Amino acid sequence: MAKDCCESGCSANQLQTPRYRKILWMALCINFAMFVIEVFTGLNANSVSLMADAIDFFGDAMNYGISLAVLSMSVMWRARAALFKGLTMGAFGVFVLASAIWSFQHGKLPEPYTMGAIGLLALIANVSVAVMLYAYREGDANMQSVWLCSRNDAISNVAVMLAAIGVFGSGSAWPDLLVAVIMAGLGVSAAVRVIKQSLAEMRHGS
Repeated sequence: MAKDCCESGCSANQLQTPRYRKILWMALCINFAMFVIEVFTGLNANSVSLMADAIDFFGDAMNYGISLAVLSMSVMWRARAALFKGLTMGAFGVFVLASAIWSFQHGKLPEPYTMGAIGLLALIANVSVAVMLYAYREGDANMQSVWLCSRNDAISNVAVMLAAIGVFGSGSAWPDLLVAVIMAGLGVSAAVRVIKQSLAEMRHGS
């Protein structure tokens, strides 16, 4: 039902519903809270994947804020906001990759217990947001970018937990670095998808 509605051009009405606004506000607060938690725990645990996830949470909080700001605007403005978010997602992927390379050369062994516990907490937070946003996943580029952020975050959290197990079992930082690289790839691939659709919407709306 939601897919048919969006394909017939009513995503703008969905965007302006009080329920969608409430969901975005909740998602913004959850993501910013997790950003603060993961920054401190990631630094203490010497984990690149946790720090990468913290930066991702911050980027998502910013993205939800932008989405709230353009809800009542035209398709062109929403497409421009989605383009900005797509570029941000791509930049995040590149940053994580660079951080993984730096950690490979200078990093310390991560603390697996902290990685696992915070990874589980982050997974609960992101699955909650993803469930709330699921009905809006087939909308315009702006709505898709919001959904993709939440989906990728949930996948990344599972990967962080697996990395914690790998670090614990191997006594090596490699699992942490590998997850960071995977997260970078997810960020870049999602960015390409959002950028392509937003550009198409901008051309169609001009």
